[in-house]
Amino acid sequence: MKTTRRTFLRGIGGVALALPWLDSVVPAAAIKPVAKRMAHFYVPIGVVRRGFFPGEADHVIPKGNLGNVMKSLGEQNPRLAVSELDQLTPTMQPLQGMKDKINLITGMDRTFQQGTDVHAQCASCYLSSARPNTIQGSAWPLDRTLDHIVADQVGSTTPFSTLEFSCNSHRDNKESIYFDNISWYGTGHLAPSIREPRKMYQRLFSTREIDQYRDITSLVLEDANALKRELGYSDQQKFAEYFESIRAIETQMDRLEKMKTELSRVDFEEPAEAYLPRGQYIRLMGDLMVVALQTGLTNVTTFMVGPERWDTPYQFEGLFDKPRSHHQMSHNQTQMIDDLLKVDQFHMEQYAYLVNKMDRIVESDGTSLLDNTLFTYGSGLGDGSTHQYNDLPIIMAGGGSRVKSGFHVNMPEGTPLANLWLTQARLMGVDIEEFADSTGIIDQLQV
Repeated sequence: MKTTRRTFLRGIGGVALALPWLDSVVPAAAIKPVAKRMAHFYVPIGVVRRGFFPGEADHVIPKGNLGNVMKSLGEQNPRLAVSELDQLTPTMQPLQGMKDKINLITGMDRTFQQGTDVHAQCASCYLSSARPNTIQGSAWPLDRTLDHIVADQVGSTTPFSTLEFSCNSHRDNKESIYFDNISWYGTGHLAPSIREPRKMYQRLFSTREIDQYRDITSLVLEDANALKRELGYSDQQKFAEYFESIRAIETQMDRLEKMKTELSRVDFEEPAEAYLPRGQYIRLMGDLMVVALQTGLTNVTTFMVGPERWDTPYQFEGLFDKPRSHHQMSHNQTQMIDDLLKVDQFHMEQYAYLVNKMDRIVESDGTSLLDNTLFTYGSGLGDGSTHQYNDLPIIMAGGGSRVKSGFHVNMPEGTPLANLWLTQARLMGVDIEEFADSTGIIDQLQV
């Protein structure tokens, strides 16, 4: 039986699954270069600086909302400084075992255009960074975002040029689309994200609605038996692990849907979805993102952990005994410092979970999925309490042999965030001289 890299196993229920790389299936001569990928993991409302940034543990805690503070409350850095990542800060501790595969990048400033909401602008313009007042007919410095510019280069052969994931399960429509989306085809043209795990699962793997097919894994395994007999031992193990991950995702989705059904019968003041455990929800959406990248369904993704300034509470399991609003806590940092630090580390744990998962997935050339992915953690605010747009919290994982890793790169004050986006575009093979308000690339990241 002849099978290609993009083989889909079709079950009797009109279902299709893309397979991971299997050495036994494709002759060595047919092996193509492993694809480059890019993924962005966006955290809303900034971070508590003293927990995230090296050297700021003893700095003064800002008192409430100080407005659009454009200068860091910490020490300014007038020149470039590069040092090895040694002892990670408390918020970054979940990445301790992976510090040789990440870079902490500080000193990056983001464009701000007066006249629009701070939170909405920091989310919607995060991957755009257009120069202020240059976009015709828009109050936002919002242009075609980095993910779509890169996808123009690396997404032409994948089923989905980009995929947009969001972990905002609320349906109360509290804020506009600018608070809840970081991916845009262009000014005023939103690339809508998928928020429901089941809907994303159907988009990736199904050709029918859920009530028209039974257990997808059982259907596909029925067709897969013939192929499995042709595989070598290592590929049989890889094959089993892959379908085990798919079945685990299905099981998680079933549990979440059952929980939502039960909660919907209770008279909650807020939508039932708000009370789904955050960690389970974020990791499930993250598992779907990793599978999409692993199987070549897409090479470019964006992933929003949550929306900006949404006061509707979430259930942070293991942190608090009742649902809490991240945004409301951020405006009372002096009173909520310990709780906010817990939320920051909680978000970092979800990022670390995905970094580790990517690192364990072996590709056709022996490298890992993480080696072939630029996976960036970041936020559009440097501090959620002060609303400062400078010195943003940025971590870049992966990149393999293309990237120098294991460093803290502290850029000079005033370095545009767009310099990092230009650097990433170049690393992804996009031949452009500038991006938005960039002034150059970050040489210290490139091998």
